[in-house]
Amino acid sequence: MKLRIKGNSLRLRVSRSEVQRLVDVGRIQETIDLGWDHAARLTYALEHADIPQEITVHHQAQEVIVVLSSESTRRWAGSPEEVGLYGRLDVYNGELTVSVEKDFACLDGTVAENEDTFPNPNSEAVC
Repeated sequence: MKLRIKGNSLRLRVSRSEVQRLVDVGRIQETIDLGWDHAARLTYALEHADIPQEITVHHQAQEVIVVLSSESTRRWAGSPEEVGLYGRLDVYNGELTVSVEKDFACLDGTVAENEDTFPNPNSEAVC
């Protein structure tokens, strides 16, 4: 799972096996160590639950959790055409944009870089 933070936006990109694990287990996560202290780390997670909105975010010390509705997760995971799930959440100083997207193969990437990615829909495009 890849995390991108830019301004007031969060973007998660997930591989095929991660999408399947999310559906099967209900949660996937990654942790980045930012120093030598055990507390100097950040865990980011993606999970699904029976929630009324399509997407929301929870946070606590050292952890950010993006929660998708279970219904949306199953629909998105099973659809080859549906790239991602998107939401805008009201926050203290404006709006937080959240994107959860399938990780597509790079058209100019190596085989190793494209391992476990979704087929790129533009792979047949002529330049």
